[in-house]
Amino acid sequence: MTKLYNYSELLFAVIFIVIYVFGASLCDTLSAEVGISKIFTAVFLLLFSILLFVWIKHNQLSQKYGLCKPKFKSKYFLFYVPLAVLISTNFWFGVKLNYSVFESFLNVVSMLCVGFVEEIIFRGFLFKAMEKDNVKAAIIVSSVTFGLGHFLNLFSGGFEHLLSNVCQVFYAMAVGFLFVIIFYKGGSLISCIITHSLVNAMSVFQNMQAMNDVVEIIVSAVIIVVAVTYSLVLLKTLNKPKIESQNITGTDSF
Repeated sequence: MTKLYNYSELLFAVIFIVIYVFGASLCDTLSAEVGISKIFTAVFLLLFSILLFVWIKHNQLSQKYGLCKPKFKSKYFLFYVPLAVLISTNFWFGVKLNYSVFESFLNVVSMLCVGFVEEIIFRGFLFKAMEKDNVKAAIIVSSVTFGLGHFLNLFSGGFEHLLSNVCQVFYAMAVGFLFVIIFYKGGSLISCIITHSLVNAMSVFQNMQAMNDVVEIIVSAVIIVVAVTYSLVLLKTLNKPKIESQNITGTDSF
């Protein structure tokens, strides 16, 4: 694993993205076949998360991949209020137990792990591998590939959820852009991991019966507007010389 990383960080990132995408998809299929949602997926993602975390810690790459406090105080990130808005979207139309208690637990575990894994491999490995050559390209590729990856939900969710999946692709790109800006400017992925994990986990209890095509489009539009606006604000405000000159590493994060 380390030899591959030393050989090519970009190849390393791509291979881990492929392993994650196809591994999770296969486990979802196997879970569906045995009739217990996420029974294999939860185990795979938990082990995958542990592997990534231990490898990063062992190789002393926590600072590089954002498992650290941000450079600036939380007030410069508007106290992360827009992230709280994103987390709340799953509860706008009520809460419902969509699975059995056991399956709900497996889904929550899976979704929490997805938040960690996707931030590490898309914002961490992929972005950092490309950043040293071209920052703008790294930001675009990290955001777009993250969004396009959600097209794979068509295979597990079926084409009857086409509109929902298309909406998810577009707002995932916007949120991916926001997360990579937070990481690029602040040097930390912690807030991104927490937000991503909670958004995913809370979706397990979303009241799907209240969702229709119009609602899907409206909610997706709100997420995109919040994510893009917050990104642009951070791009502008975190460029201020008085902030850049502080370089406050190890200050309060949340």
